[in-house]
Amino acid sequence: MSENKCQYMVTGMTCASCQAHVEKAVSKVPGVKGVTVSLLTNSMSVEGSASASDVIRAVENAGYGASPMNASSDAGMSKLEAEKKALEDHETPKLKRRLVISILFLAVLMYFTMGHNMLGLPVPYFLDHNHLGIALTEMLLALIVMAVNRAFFTSGFKSLSHGAPNMDTLVALGSSVSFVWSLYVFYKMTWMITEGASNMDIMPLYHDQLYFESAAMIPALITVGKLLESLSKGRTTDALKSLMKMAPKTALVERDGRQEQIPVEEVTKGDIFIVKPGESVPVDGEILEGETAVDESALTGESVPVDKKPGDRISAATMNTNGYIRARALRVGEDTTFAQIIQMVSDAAATKAPIARIADQVSAVFVPAVILIAVLVFLVWTFLGAPVSTALEYAICVLVISCPCALGLATPVAIMVGNGQGAKNGILFKTSEALENAGKIRIAVMDKTGTITEGKPQVTDLVPAEGVSEDELLQKAYSLEMKSEHPLALAVLQYGEKQGVKPLALQDFRILSGHGLTGSYEGKALHGGSASYISTLTSIDPLKEKADAAAEEGKTPLFFEENGKLLGFIAVADVIKKDSAQAVRELQNMGIQVVMLTGDNEKTAAAIAKKAGVDRVIAGVLPDGKEAVIRELQAYGRVAMVGDGINDAPALVKADTGIAIGAGTDVAIDSADIVLMNSRLTDVSAAVRLSRETLKNIHENLFWAFAYNVLLIPMAAGLYPGIRMNPMWGAAAMSLSSFTVCMNALRLNFFHIHNSSHDKKKKSVELPELQAPSRREEKTAEPAVKEEKEILVDGMTCTNCERHVSEALTALPFITSAKADFHTGKVKITASRPLDENKMKEAIEEADYIYKGISPETKPSLSEKEAVVLVGGMMCENCERHVKKALESLPFIKSAKADHTTGQVQIIYSSQPDEAAMKDVLAKADYEYKGIIFPKEEKEMKETVKIEGMMCNHCEMTVKKALEALDGVEKAEVSHEKGTAVLTLDKAVADGDIKKAIEDKEYTFVGIEK
Repeated sequence: MSENKCQYMVTGMTCASCQAHVEKAVSKVPGVKGVTVSLLTNSMSVEGSASASDVIRAVENAGYGASPMNASSDAGMSKLEAEKKALEDHETPKLKRRLVISILFLAVLMYFTMGHNMLGLPVPYFLDHNHLGIALTEMLLALIVMAVNRAFFTSGFKSLSHGAPNMDTLVALGSSVSFVWSLYVFYKMTWMITEGASNMDIMPLYHDQLYFESAAMIPALITVGKLLESLSKGRTTDALKSLMKMAPKTALVERDGRQEQIPVEEVTKGDIFIVKPGESVPVDGEILEGETAVDESALTGESVPVDKKPGDRISAATMNTNGYIRARALRVGEDTTFAQIIQMVSDAAATKAPIARIADQVSAVFVPAVILIAVLVFLVWTFLGAPVSTALEYAICVLVISCPCALGLATPVAIMVGNGQGAKNGILFKTSEALENAGKIRIAVMDKTGTITEGKPQVTDLVPAEGVSEDELLQKAYSLEMKSEHPLALAVLQYGEKQGVKPLALQDFRILSGHGLTGSYEGKALHGGSASYISTLTSIDPLKEKADAAAEEGKTPLFFEENGKLLGFIAVADVIKKDSAQAVRELQNMGIQVVMLTGDNEKTAAAIAKKAGVDRVIAGVLPDGKEAVIRELQAYGRVAMVGDGINDAPALVKADTGIAIGAGTDVAIDSADIVLMNSRLTDVSAAVRLSRETLKNIHENLFWAFAYNVLLIPMAAGLYPGIRMNPMWGAAAMSLSSFTVCMNALRLNFFHIHNSSHDKKKKSVELPELQAPSRREEKTAEPAVKEEKEILVDGMTCTNCERHVSEALTALPFITSAKADFHTGKVKITASRPLDENKMKEAIEEADYIYKGISPETKPSLSEKEAVVLVGGMMCENCERHVKKALESLPFIKSAKADHTTGQVQIIYSSQPDEAAMKDVLAKADYEYKGIIFPKEEKEMKETVKIEGMMCNHCEMTVKKALEALDGVEKAEVSHEKGTAVLTLDKAVADGDIKKAIEDKEYTFVGIEK
């Protein structure tokens, strides 16, 4: 059965202990790989291959109820509506009714117990001095209040019968013990009367040992607390509910030549829909007709409307402010950006932050421990000679004052509010763990292009030659460049359009491959291009110094001349974003080292780095080298990688926290932990700030939850001299504890995530001088290596141990991957540099395991060879063992090592593998044979290609892509400054193919050095 992730609604949970019991019960179901239960949203997320019926049965056997969250969807309700229904507050109205009825009868009961007995207030004549009559009245009133709040008793005793007591059990026991003891005292009073005792004789029992008011007050006060908790819990999901309210309900579509209003669920991809001014966009689409300004605050948090024209994309739930538009539906239903945002916020709330684990562990044993403490308190006080009524009072106090709910709610309420705050500001945390870890980062690594800079070249300077005006230079440059598609040409065009330049009617326009552009106007020849090209047509000496200075700042000068006369140059560069320097300062003020990664040359990188103010620059890094840099930096602290989520995917995955910036409508970026809807770099510092504030709030909640129980349980037990607590006050304290936690979490709604005035600086980590991996290899004589070894580790007993050991080893800069197996006590590692055994030993021992050394190598003999078998259907370590056993049963296979994560099996064979035999043994084991890969003979060749015409980083990328597309070219390292491309080949490539690839991109092939 395939693995999936299913959402369920859970009913009957009242406290953190319930949550722990449900998790424990479902985790035991065969096929369940992971389960997370949220007390806040009464939801459960189950990962694995277990059937829904098995999961529901496990929940019901634990004493609770469950139903698939998509059941409503199957019944014709959209998933959004199902989630909205799941968040509806059904509990508060019930609690209000219970509380009103309870207060009415409780007021009468308290009139008798306190008003009459303590203050002497009058009662009906037939009850005056009638202690038995008043006691009977108190008992009937208490029974009514207990019946109104019977949910406590039903849930409490039901969970106790299942061996999983919860908070309701404590309330039910406290109230029931009070009532049963009072009932015993009442019968004792009636017996004494029949034995001839007077009113005066039974008065001590009546005044000191009747607890009917406590039996009623305990559930009534807990209902007050439950109501306050329910109201405050409801407010923690306000951000999510307000997002859902923005979801459009209907759409105006064109069907069969007429306009028709239909439910938004019925819109299909490709439909033409119409949005009038003031209406909400129903689905994601592309504008066909009309221009408007769209308010995208529902998605990005930006209140300023964005201008839209035909060809632009629009998103569901955004508001059309002033224009009439027709658009084509591109993404509908659950695929829209808006639906994905809601899903992401909802999923994040359903996950658990690591910090919640301590509270979960305590909650799982809390209620049984409290019941045991209450019994011990009763026995100890009885042993010390206290009256049974006094011992019972202390025990009841212990039961009703203890509060596991505060522990269970401490983390999720803060996470929910923090996630909501982030979503309102265009910052989406995919999991609770991402929200927690963002505030712990010590190093922020940022890609240059599109992250620190705009990612689009712009004109920065116009430098005309003597006797030439800026307008003349711009007009002639604009006229030449308007027919070119080069990114630098587009920068000139955009600048010219902003200035309102009118182009000249050029003739004989040509693109000179690898050089520049040419055309003629009124018989005069115009040329534009690099300094080296224009210098062959005229002298550029008058402006050479200024051009060199521009190049030092990371700008590319484009020269222009007319009939041998120098017109000047236009400097073009990828400019820094307006908020980049501010974002870097804010991160540094929070004690975070900022490192800029770029594939650009050192001059350009240094110029941008100086403007941004980053701490370190690593230039000349190829895309596949970014991951190695992240790995090395992780040795100095937690690392966040900030990139676009596409080209930077490997680095985003490798980093402790991956942040995708400028996601726009593409919020479902798999490689990122945090998705920033906007291109603002200050959102990175805002995410860190929000994480730290949320974590601080969680710490406050946990402190309160633990401190409350640690301080008040001993007080309730009578351990503080001179203090004796009444059970009613214990119930009142319990009712307020959860409410306090929820209200503290709601303070996050008032936190301004972009306000840096209260940032607290942590001590920065010290980083060494850093270089790109390729440059490091050039400077050191030590060759790059790729070693695969197995090391022996003692102390691993489960898959969590495997994960801890793997994480400890991959944190070392020389280890690229580690796969542990607790069954064999071995860890397979891949190293990029020679192994340092001392460092490995330290890392493993710090993780509380025992390093036993490197395993003796088992290499194939000369007559044996290696290959990789592809196998489908492996899902776990057990599958690996079955596949290994099946393949090793074949006579030609000496050994097999399977990996279910890659679907590959490394085999050592002694004779030519029989594919039919392998297919047969795997099929018998219920797995699928998909083929075999024989390793190529290791052979690496390098060639240096000389190229003319490259002027910028874009040229480098164009040539690189063209060359790497050739069969046989593994890698191309291109430099426009050197005019070279160094090729790494795995087989011979024809010179003609290389030449064609370069010239097809309009550059000049000079030759090849082999």
